[in-house]
Amino acid sequence: MSEDGAAALEALYWRDEILQAMYWLLGEGLADAVDSARLAELLVGDEPLIAAELDRLAAGGYLDLVPGPIARYRLTAMGRLEGGRSFRDEFDGLTRQAHGECGEDCWCNDPRRQGEPCPSREPEHALA
Repeated sequence: MSEDGAAALEALYWRDEILQAMYWLLGEGLADAVDSARLAELLVGDEPLIAAELDRLAAGGYLDLVPGPIARYRLTAMGRLEGGRSFRDEFDGLTRQAHGECGEDCWCNDPRRQGEPCPSREPEHALA
């Protein structure tokens, strides 16, 4: 593989990692904007490399630079879409509903059943 090809693959790798991490941080309510030092710590990456990738992602329309004394970035609409897609692709098998939670196909998610209690959430009857 050529050096250009290796650099392109590394850029794709970091794009996915950064957008996934920022999507996760936003979704969990942990941060809506981050700086390169925080992301480098989270992703176990070299801070100057992460800073350069954040600049590149901002230039590509995935991130907005947040005004302030420290360079912080937030996802744009395009960044949220790409970060979400990449996150779902990466973690699809791990992000199913938890035990006792209703899945997307549960009848209680049908708009025609709105307001009706879901049998899976009804309290269990005590045994006599």
